Amino acid sequence: MLQKLDISNFTTIKGKCIDKIPLTYQVFGKPLYQAPIVLVNHALTGNSTVCGKDGWWSGLIGKGKCIDTNKYTVLSFNIPGNGYDGIAENLIEEYKIFNARDIAAIFLEGLKSLEIDKLYATIGGSVGGGIAWELAALHPKLIEHLIPIATDWKSTDWLKANCLVQEQILLNSKNPVYDARLHAMLMYRSPESFKQKFNRTYNQEKNIYNVESWLLHHGEKLDGRFALSAYKELNYILANIDITKGREGFLEVVQEIESDIHIISVDSDMFFTVAEDKITFEKLKQVKQNVNHRIINSVHGHDAFLIEYEQLSTLLKDVF
Repeated sequence: MLQKLDISNFTTIKGKCIDKIPLTYQVFGKPLYQAPIVLVNHALTGNSTVCGKDGWWSGLIGKGKCIDTNKYTVLSFNIPGNGYDGIAENLIEEYKIFNARDIAAIFLEGLKSLEIDKLYATIGGSVGGGIAWELAALHPKLIEHLIPIATDWKSTDWLKANCLVQEQILLNSKNPVYDARLHAMLMYRSPESFKQKFNRTYNQEKNIYNVESWLLHHGEKLDGRFALSAYKELNYILANIDITKGREGFLEVVQEIESDIHIISVDSDMFFTVAEDKITFEKLKQVKQNVNHRIINSVHGHDAFLIEYEQLSTLLKDVF
């Protein structure tokens, strides 16, 4: 069931004061305060429905799954403006209003309203993982296990460049959500994934290649459920992850984080590359002992964190 809090008098990193921000959320598994709490941050086109029939991460979260809802309380907030509560257009007049740190700060306010001062784990993939990094930097004592998946603590030049292309499509296309999704799917998967899935097969009925049919289907599907304002906002948040901005260097920030940090990469990820995660891991080891780096082996690129549930569950079994 979708529930709502109101965050009052919030000031963004850029200094804009917002009188009221509606923050919606869902709780799965054990009731709040009766079990360890796992906060799940959704990715760009995701939402708070993380498990169950329509859950986008139901391969990982649920009864008897890796994150077992028989044992844990699973909490997930919607990023304000993502449209899942139907109020995206009214809230986000300026799509550059929030960056990833703002969203983490809003989530912190939500946790305070719910009187939650400790999380067993915070987990998120892609932009959700970047927000998890920001959350840990804002409140170094909050999270016992920080689990950023297919992500990093900063948006690289490569990521920013792709987000710029997405932004230009969203601003200038006659069919913006549809067209932007076509481009995005090329980055979420890998050339080998496309070859394995389609192998140049042809759809005689549609008179196009199956890869073309698949891309067009994804464009139509997202266009039917995702607001343009939400896409522009989330794309901007993705492009602006950086736990060091306005602070000291990376080592100075992370040495304050008390969480056990479990970095999980995808070896074929072209969005958040395993090479960047390796650099992050090596730097972390200079100031922290409680950190590890694990890798999902997959041809499916960035989206492997939504596909390779068996591997992901194995990599996380010692946490959950």
